[in-house]
Amino acid sequence: MNTESLKIFCTVAAELSITRAATRIGRVPSNITTRIQQLESDLGELLFIRQNKRLELSDAGRQFLDYAHRLLALEEEARHVISGGQDGGQLRIGCMESTAACRLPAPLAQFHQCNPKTKLVLHTGSSISLLDQVYTGKLDCAFVALPVSLYEPSQFSQMGIKTEAIWQEELQLLLPEHDSLAASTREIKTRSLAAFAQGCSYRNIAEQWLKIPSNLDWNIQEMNSYHGMVACVTAGSSVALLPKKLIEILPLSTLNLGKITLTTCETLLIYRENYHTPAFNAFKACINTFGND
Repeated sequence: MNTESLKIFCTVAAELSITRAATRIGRVPSNITTRIQQLESDLGELLFIRQNKRLELSDAGRQFLDYAHRLLALEEEARHVISGGQDGGQLRIGCMESTAACRLPAPLAQFHQCNPKTKLVLHTGSSISLLDQVYTGKLDCAFVALPVSLYEPSQFSQMGIKTEAIWQEELQLLLPEHDSLAASTREIKTRSLAAFAQGCSYRNIAEQWLKIPSNLDWNIQEMNSYHGMVACVTAGSSVALLPKKLIEILPLSTLNLGKITLTTCETLLIYRENYHTPAFNAFKACINTFGND
């Protein structure tokens, strides 16, 4: 087992095709097949199986894929630290959709300007999925919302996760026109919440404030983007919970929509204890100059 074999395995796992993987990394298919067979022989397990002429990961392959990603990331981290950051390194950042839209553009631009050699990889997702990816080493750090009403702070130290509060978000419930005069959640007539899938902290907060779990007349319309949620609100079919900072940059000024401030929630920067690469230290210093606004 070596680094090149791990990279080939990860590429085949991503493409689920020997031919496409070979094209992607500039090798002949026979060479890819040989390297995969050698890796399987070394591990003593089949990593791929063929189902109806399609290549799929075996159970062992799915398990090994996580370790392969972590091994490759650890090797790159070691090289970056040993070089004192001269090679720039790579930083894999996770964040919520709202953070990517209204908080990160300016600090990421400044960081890239000061650290042009560092490769930034950005991944968006729910807070709970991002926490898991930082814990398992798939991400180096992430921006998440983990309110104490939903998460026990002691669990993070038990997981070996460090947390730092970066931004305080005011969360507002966006209301359709026919509910625009509502001054409290009790006055809202709409009975549908547009939100991300389970695992989103803002969705959970909205459910609790609207008492959705105990009200059978409420339904949840799952969306893949905030723009989709806003479209549902403007169509009069749903309400949606968004950070005030995000609402301010959306083109809503000509629409007669209502807003109710429900609560505030901290956006945390989370990362593994003892993770202090030169690239991450520089990134954290950059982020801190933009925090708490």
